Amino acid sequence: MNQKPYLETMPDENGYFGKFGGSFIPPQLEEPFKDIREAYKKLSQSDEYIKELRYIRKHFQGRPTPIYHCKNLSKLIGGGQIYLKREDLNHMGAHKLNHTMAEALLAKSLGKKKLIAETGAGQHGVALATAAAYFGLECEIHMGEVDIEKEYPNVVRMKILGAKVVPATHGLKTLKEAVDSAFEAYVKDPQSQLFCIGSVVGPHPFPKMIRDFQSIVGLESKEQFKELTGKLPDTVAACVGGGSNAIGIFSGFIDDDVELYGVEPMGKGDKIGEHSASLTYGKEGVMHGFNSIMLSDENGEPAAVYSIASGIDYPSVGPEHAYLNSIGRTNIGHCNDEEAIDAFYKLSQYEGIIPALESAHAVAFAMKYAVQNPDKSILVNLSGRGDKDIDFVVDNYPIPTK
Repeated sequence: MNQKPYLETMPDENGYFGKFGGSFIPPQLEEPFKDIREAYKKLSQSDEYIKELRYIRKHFQGRPTPIYHCKNLSKLIGGGQIYLKREDLNHMGAHKLNHTMAEALLAKSLGKKKLIAETGAGQHGVALATAAAYFGLECEIHMGEVDIEKEYPNVVRMKILGAKVVPATHGLKTLKEAVDSAFEAYVKDPQSQLFCIGSVVGPHPFPKMIRDFQSIVGLESKEQFKELTGKLPDTVAACVGGGSNAIGIFSGFIDDDVELYGVEPMGKGDKIGEHSASLTYGKEGVMHGFNSIMLSDENGEPAAVYSIASGIDYPSVGPEHAYLNSIGRTNIGHCNDEEAIDAFYKLSQYEGIIPALESAHAVAFAMKYAVQNPDKSILVNLSGRGDKDIDFVVDNYPIPTK
């Protein structure tokens, strides 16, 4: 008897991937989250909802995005062959629109008037502001003060699109604090707002929902790579913070004999506060309403984290990533700041593609992998473009001569 495909079996009805996931929320949110679960279950089986989502993806987002063979970069390295899934060509320049358009459609069905969310690099915020404009909804984005300064072009885009940007001014003033701030604002009025979580994190049903919405990346990739090369890639890699872009592309290959690498940000070193490598250095813990692997301090609280890439400096990881790694289905790759900058410039100068710093982590890993595996192919999810990062990069890292 054939086993059911993985995506049909995980998570369980309570939102658990093995021991990871679940829903750890205040009593006043139990009813609103129950409404979200029931609405999503109903809509995901609705022909009308699926038809509208397909229309949006094709005629508004510009899907499918292509797969591109990095011939110049592969030749430069002299190893294996590097391919990119070009999510940077998705409307607004990142994979985030795959789930924000679906979340906004869900919000409309629930009669919500406002979308509220956190953002790190600003890509989720821009994507949610875009979805709100499309569906005629209000939008409020919470963003750490540090990231507001670092990712200012995306802040401007959010405001142009009509969103209200709220600075998170406590703690490290980065992604975790933005989540804290957004969640506090949502708790005050869960009836008229929908908290549109920006990754495969948070209480059930969000890790499943966001994975389902992002799985289009993996489904397209599998078909496209076969069409382009006649076979599947040997390896698929993507950067991991919360992990939405990674689980999206992994979804197409989980049941296949393909290596999967989630690339974690090693930042400036291996001490607490110098990196954001949750799977590498973390342990089991509950944060932001879900149980997963997280970086914690001596008191068991979420630890200080750091990455040059604002979208992946998060002290935990999506519960599905924790589960897949715990059973040995996925592997952990690493990339530090200097390697990410090198990949940022090399992809720009040898392929004419400026990547987001988050995506540059996965490209850097692919470059190392290609050298070590000269006979293999590696497909990278290029989750976003680097417009938002160019000012920060050139101000801090001189442009190299080719």
